[in-house]
Amino acid sequence: MKRILLLLTAALMVLSCGQGGSQAPAVVPSEYQSSNQDNMQRVRDFLHKTGYYFLATIDGDKPQVRPFGTAEIIEGKLYIQTGHVKNVARQIEANPKVAICAFDAEGGEWLRINATLVEDPRVEIKKAMLDAYPSLRNMYNENDGNTAVYFLKDAKATISAFTHEPIEIDF
Repeated sequence: MKRILLLLTAALMVLSCGQGGSQAPAVVPSEYQSSNQDNMQRVRDFLHKTGYYFLATIDGDKPQVRPFGTAEIIEGKLYIQTGHVKNVARQIEANPKVAICAFDAEGGEWLRINATLVEDPRVEIKKAMLDAYPSLRNMYNENDGNTAVYFLKDAKATISAFTHEPIEIDF
């Protein structure tokens, strides 16, 4: 039952990720007024804590959402990974603007990110990502022509909860 409630909550979070609001701008606490690297690390840590997040793309005129689990900072950029043969890669190529949503049930917070994905074709970046996620090596290899890694550019993240004002984080 708890798992069903968590899944329903996550689904509601995903649905609410794309909804704008007329909220007043949040006051950013001093701990979030740090370098881009610190902000990026905070987002990466949130994604790791949740284990999985949902990536939204556009397929023609329809949104597509699916779970992802990779997020690593490499050479000062936050990267995610997928395969070129997947629909998500074709959707990113057609429109690299994406949204990410993650829910931390334990902490009662959710994270929303809007960013542009930029593919990085370098083998060493693919290798670093796959080394961080060795379980993916049964499906991907940095030299397979299928592995695709993207970094988040112009990312605007928001950490929200019912217990505090939204916190804006840019990197």
